[in-house]
Amino acid sequence: MQAVIFVMSGSVALMADLVHNVGDALTAIPLGIAFWLRSERGERCAGYVVVAVIFVSAVVAAVEAIERLLHPRELDHLGAIAFAGVIGFVGNEIAARVRLRAGARLQSPALVADGHHARVDGYVSLGVCCSAFAVAIGLERADPLIGLAITALILRITYQAWRTIRDERS
Repeated sequence: MQAVIFVMSGSVALMADLVHNVGDALTAIPLGIAFWLRSERGERCAGYVVVAVIFVSAVVAAVEAIERLLHPRELDHLGAIAFAGVIGFVGNEIAARVRLRAGARLQSPALVADGHHARVDGYVSLGVCCSAFAVAIGLERADPLIGLAITALILRITYQAWRTIRDERS
């Protein structure tokens, strides 16, 4: 749903959230393989893959936000953009609860880190709603600026996830 709304609207804030959410969904693959193999080393490697995917999503979001700041574009479908932010929030909160419960049950630092990451992502998705509102009241550059703020949060998440995985090795 977020992808369709992004194509309709061209919102950079939504694109940043969308790219990051797609990356998050893909991180389930290496984590699932590590759990299936019941390998601590595999889980740690999967944790580093999660960190790398988060970082790549931040870079993509930053490049697009800077591009839009340099070459502004009018946004359409502001209500749909706000709705996409709500969808992202709800989806991330569900993912966070599942991952945090499973991570605690399995004593998995990688899964717990991913759960905390999903929870923060929910708040990032609400930034998309803020972007739509700010543009609606006449702040045209708010969308790429909020896209940059989302990028900063994604970079913070990247660092926190990396520390969680790294510290587990100790």
